[in-house]
Amino acid sequence: MSDFDFDLPIDRRGGDSLKWNKYAGRDVLPLWVADMDFAAPPAVVAALEKRVAQQHFGYSEPWPSLIDAVLGHLQRQYHWQVEPEWLVWLPGLVTGINVACRAVEGDVLTATPVYPPFLSAPHLSGRSLVTAPLRLHDNQWSWDFAALEAVLTPATRLLLLCHPHNPVGRAWQQSELAELADFCQSHELTVCSDEIHCGLLLDAGRQHIPLAMIDADIARRCITLMAPSKTYNIPGLGCAFAVISDAALRGRFNRAMRGIVPHVNILGLAACEVAYRDCDDWHAALIGALRANRDRVESVVAAIPGLSMTHVEATYLAWIDARGLGMADPAGFYEAAGVGLSSGSDFGLPGWVRLNFGCPRTTLDSALERMISAC
Repeated sequence: MSDFDFDLPIDRRGGDSLKWNKYAGRDVLPLWVADMDFAAPPAVVAALEKRVAQQHFGYSEPWPSLIDAVLGHLQRQYHWQVEPEWLVWLPGLVTGINVACRAVEGDVLTATPVYPPFLSAPHLSGRSLVTAPLRLHDNQWSWDFAALEAVLTPATRLLLLCHPHNPVGRAWQQSELAELADFCQSHELTVCSDEIHCGLLLDAGRQHIPLAMIDADIARRCITLMAPSKTYNIPGLGCAFAVISDAALRGRFNRAMRGIVPHVNILGLAACEVAYRDCDDWHAALIGALRANRDRVESVVAAIPGLSMTHVEATYLAWIDARGLGMADPAGFYEAAGVGLSSGSDFGLPGWVRLNFGCPRTTLDSALERMISAC
């Protein structure tokens, strides 16, 4: 039995929670932003209490045991041998996406639907963005390389990859990653690979494969972005990092950070070390809880007329096709029914909604009952 209680409700109303404050004063259950309603790992909480007790919070930099924890985690979980100098520390993964767009000269390519910062970062960086849709076939999302070829411009130099994919929940297979690596090599593309959900593969027997491990060529053209924030439920602590093995690419990335990217805060760094070093048991229990919630969502959605979804291989996010409801704004429809979901329009695909099932079962069941009643 697990020593961690993922069914214990935590009252986040009336405080500083972005997730819950969105619907303040209304009877709406928030299942939108990627922020789980679980307590953080006890080891992380203890480490933060110990650090706060030191009573000083000056500018900080990563220390040897923190770096060892990160490198050890990457080796233990993914068999990825990373050198310390490959790490570039960031105050958040979205910062890394924006820096990558500034660091690589040329147009940007991505596939939709996709995490909204993929769609905004290129424009904020003064880059042109071209998009191609992912392919939905036989109830599974996949890459459409013909569509990618069709939108490429002679100036396209950067591919933004979501791996695992938010919002469709795919954990890309090695064969898919190899084909993507070949595509990038043939078109001389640098890749910014957002791997923030790499610790959230839900299917038994599946293991995340960093894109940079596919072959030496893709490694030298890859900016891998990772963070403990989603897996260990500490997004508000603002700590992430890039892994960039190529010295020239890493230099461009560092230069693009100058003057705009602040130091990572000390509490985020302290939490990162402990999360990656001491929380494997908590993580295993979390995956069990999320897998059960995933199965519950898939079962209920399959029984609601007008809704459908593909199997969620990774993340705690369900991508639901609500076009069968015949409504222009399905997210608004469910909000009126007391369930706050993310609108597919934000991800580049109207008519869909995204549901965050990273919450206690009582919250999830109440939200699903409201969705059933609304339909």
